[in-house]
Amino acid sequence: MKKSQRVKKNEDFQKIFKKGKSFANRQFVVYLLQKEGQAEFRIGLSVSKKIGKAVTRVQIKRYIRQAFLELKDQIRQDMDYVIIARNPAANLDFHETKKSIEHVLKIAKVLKK
Repeated sequence: MKKSQRVKKNEDFQKIFKKGKSFANRQFVVYLLQKEGQAEFRIGLSVSKKIGKAVTRVQIKRYIRQAFLELKDQIRQDMDYVIIARNPAANLDFHETKKSIEHVLKIAKVLKK
């Protein structure tokens, strides 16, 4: 994932939380904010220390990034996404994580399928 596709600044996170919409399933919460004229989507990740040690948290982040990479052609490009992992996400393998991300994005109606 390119650096231009990441939400890094706290003020960007706060803007997405305040002005965006949220959708959730058991494993993830997704906040969305539409950005006019944005060429490609950006994602921000939040995985709390409550979920596990550093190895677990980094693995969850990798899985989420890879899932977005594989779904990039189906996802709306003019949006900013913030994904918050919940406790059950720690027990998922990559395929389950991708399926769960797809599910929550379908709820949010941002997949082109």
